[in-house]
Amino acid sequence: MKQLAALYRSPSYSPNQHRCNDTAIMDAVVARLVAFGWGVQGTTEREVEQGEIPVAECYLNMCQGPKASAQLLEAELGEAVMVNRADAVLNCHRHKLVPAIRRAGLPFPATMLLDTAAVPMARLASLVTTPDAPIWIKRGDVHATIKEDVVAARPDQVARAVRAFAERGVRTVALQAHVPGPIVKFYGVASINGPSTRFFHWYVADDPTGTARTDIDGARLCELAFQAAEALGLSVFGGDAAFPRPDEPVLIDLNDWPSFAPVRDDAADAIATYVHHLATISR
Repeated sequence: MKQLAALYRSPSYSPNQHRCNDTAIMDAVVARLVAFGWGVQGTTEREVEQGEIPVAECYLNMCQGPKASAQLLEAELGEAVMVNRADAVLNCHRHKLVPAIRRAGLPFPATMLLDTAAVPMARLASLVTTPDAPIWIKRGDVHATIKEDVVAARPDQVARAVRAFAERGVRTVALQAHVPGPIVKFYGVASINGPSTRFFHWYVADDPTGTARTDIDGARLCELAFQAAEALGLSVFGGDAAFPRPDEPVLIDLNDWPSFAPVRDDAADAIATYVHHLATISR
């Protein structure tokens, strides 16, 4: 029997309601792969951090922390399939994500990566798009673990906000210009059969049922999302974009393997099918 290892995300990287939702999407994918004939062993991110990595032909990797990713990169896993790969997960940490998206030439807000010990106030003017627009302050490594990891502030409040990050032990922050327009959340899963069969779902952040809105070009959003995922090496991903104009989405964030909570069943089908086919052709 083919062996699959399910690497569950640490609760530290699943804030609030995402904790149960992250577990739920992994469980749903595992159940479908068991139906495909896989034997499954589950393990935690903490065990992976300690080097306790099961032997398997395929890995479902929801680990997000740098310690677990380092262990996976160093492990002798042969030709095993891993979704998402550990290097792609690390690419989602903001200090790597920002330059990667810039290199890909994709639309992205003006962003400064800074040490929390020093904020060059004179440079903040470049991040102010309109007199009343805030500057977004986000932790510079992993994505949000608590709500305080992403905050908006007026320019005169930025230094105080950055100090709050420093006091929590966050060493790097990303200061990001505000992008006007509706904010859209999206989910994607790659397909080995090409763009026509890949999974993609989006919704407006403050209007989950509004996918028919005429001020959002869903096809262009899909194109941008998969371009960004390719730049980071992701095959299972989610993110956020803003639409200052209907046909010009601007990527705001991208992360590895989200919870897919609004579309869990369909996403689990897509992930399991992708993983099973990828592992099969890789043998």
